[in-house]
Amino acid sequence: MMVGMRAVAANYTALQVTGNNIANANVQGYSRQRAEIEPSAAHSTSGGFFGMGAEVKTVTRQYDALRTREAMHAQSMASMDAARLQGLTQLEAVFPVGEQGIGYAASQFLNAMADVATRPTEIASRQVVLARAADVAQRFSEAASRIEQIQSTVAEEVSAGVARVNQIAIGLAEINGQLSRTVTLGHTPNDLLDQRDRLLAQLNGYIQTTQFEADDGSVTVLIPGGHTLVDGVRSNALSRVADTQDPTRVGLASTQQGVSRPIASQSLAGGSIAGWMRLQNEDLAAARSEVGRMASALAGTVNQQQMLGLDLRGQAGTDLFRVGAPQVVSATTNARAASGGYASQVRLEITDPSALAASEYDLRKAPGAAAGEWQLVRLSDGLARSVSDGQEIDGFRLRMPAPEPAASDAFRLKPVSGAAQGMRSVLSDPRWLAAASPVTAQVPVTNTGTASVDVLRATTPSNDPNLALRVVFTSDAGAYRIVDSAGAVVGSPARQWTPGQPIAFEGFTSTVGGETVIHDAFELSLAGAPRLGDAFDVVRTPFAMSNNGNAQAMLALRDTAFVGRTVDAQGILDTGKTFNDTYASAVGSVGVTVQRARTAADISEGMAKSSEASRASNAGVNLDEEAARLLQFQQSYQAGAKVLQAAQTVFDSLLQVIG
Repeated sequence: MMVGMRAVAANYTALQVTGNNIANANVQGYSRQRAEIEPSAAHSTSGGFFGMGAEVKTVTRQYDALRTREAMHAQSMASMDAARLQGLTQLEAVFPVGEQGIGYAASQFLNAMADVATRPTEIASRQVVLARAADVAQRFSEAASRIEQIQSTVAEEVSAGVARVNQIAIGLAEINGQLSRTVTLGHTPNDLLDQRDRLLAQLNGYIQTTQFEADDGSVTVLIPGGHTLVDGVRSNALSRVADTQDPTRVGLASTQQGVSRPIASQSLAGGSIAGWMRLQNEDLAAARSEVGRMASALAGTVNQQQMLGLDLRGQAGTDLFRVGAPQVVSATTNARAASGGYASQVRLEITDPSALAASEYDLRKAPGAAAGEWQLVRLSDGLARSVSDGQEIDGFRLRMPAPEPAASDAFRLKPVSGAAQGMRSVLSDPRWLAAASPVTAQVPVTNTGTASVDVLRATTPSNDPNLALRVVFTSDAGAYRIVDSAGAVVGSPARQWTPGQPIAFEGFTSTVGGETVIHDAFELSLAGAPRLGDAFDVVRTPFAMSNNGNAQAMLALRDTAFVGRTVDAQGILDTGKTFNDTYASAVGSVGVTVQRARTAADISEGMAKSSEASRASNAGVNLDEEAARLLQFQQSYQAGAKVLQAAQTVFDSLLQVIG
């Protein structure tokens, strides 16, 4: 009788466990359970040991710790890559091709100078140039605004992720408490452990963690940087804060026992939060710098050329564009003054827009550096240089405050990051477009050589109304000198002309009537061959209205390399690229980055699915297998019931005999 009862009870329990598996077959993270049926202790008699049936010792959980950790890690990487790809897809729209692109607008602006060069006095042609200039500025401003919109999305996504992480941490702490209380029952709380692992999987989708499991099943959860998120029944808060190095960006901090500690973004290795942070710190920073560099180079170069010319009033040109100023951001750990602001602030001055790099810089005191010496790191490539006050680097000059900042202070330098956002066209009157060159070349009829004036352009602004210089060749071999109206040699007395190279005059200043006069510097390019005694006069343009020299110079910028001019360590000059080539390169670079991110996302998603399939193959529910077990335990249950029935019949018969 007892054997039958135990058989019925054991198989009924097994049926219940199997039914529970079938019911949870489609529940994410459910681990298959199994009733562990073992023989009951045998009964000893004089005739030997007789079995007493079977009983359920416990219900175990099919669980592989290694496969579970691999699945969590793979899902964490997939979430990071997916988040970054989502942001990069939005960033790709900042660099459109065709008529919607910045490159097209810039080409249209420079091409419009052709009509001004043809008809320098026509107001309509000048108005077209100003309209094109306004369009260029608007394109740059819109591109910068789109980047900042993506930055706002980053902040929102990180905030949402942080909120969810904190909710999960609280849930894990509660489960830890329940696990600690149930350990005294002597059996494994399978459903609680499944719930714990589901929360851990969700947590790693937002931020990759490290877990340490105790004997009772509770876990201690660490986040990057060694910060504890969950410790027993206590959970610590993750928070979104301003980045310590660059407060304009999003950072993370962990609050433990009332103390907030920053988390280095470089330590984030997985999870959607890491993907958004990487997008912010790498991709958006690079895009912001590239757009800013193009805006600074175009605006600066055009403004420089504009100021070298004369407008319809005969006055020197003024700025055509205005861009955002260079920025310096102090680290939140820097020393502060009594007023509450930072005690020391570095300043930047743009000196050469064509030499600006598409990068931000970190400025801090190098260990062991002498007073006045600081280390500047270009973040785009990691190039580190020792710098001091007044030094010019990559097209900008560094201005250190007095007194010198504290040795622990750090600064993030942004020469071009804010340039595009503040770009606008500031020339409102078409008459102020400086289409005329301030200098004009005249060729005496007495010249005997074949040389003629190819191009004459001013290279510095001038306020000299009486400019009168003559280039006189002193030999057939190209030796020449420059003299003033009185015949006195100006500058070097011995100069040599090289065919194909311009004749360069450096200019000079003098004082006339107590006023400083800047005498024009110029470059004169010749076609043909001069002979001994040939001369070329360079004079002030007498009628600015009819001259188109500066308009031609602006038109030539279309094919001039004025973006990214650099000098390497050996002093070799890299002339950079034209604006259109620079924009095309930026479009290509973003496209390649997006494609790589898409490939990485596809690969990590595939690995996540593969890892989850591996985990599920061990812990998941196989309905075919469970159906077979259901029949097996059903038949065993029925057989046990038959044993009970037979025992009952025998017992009834014995009672009848005894009666």
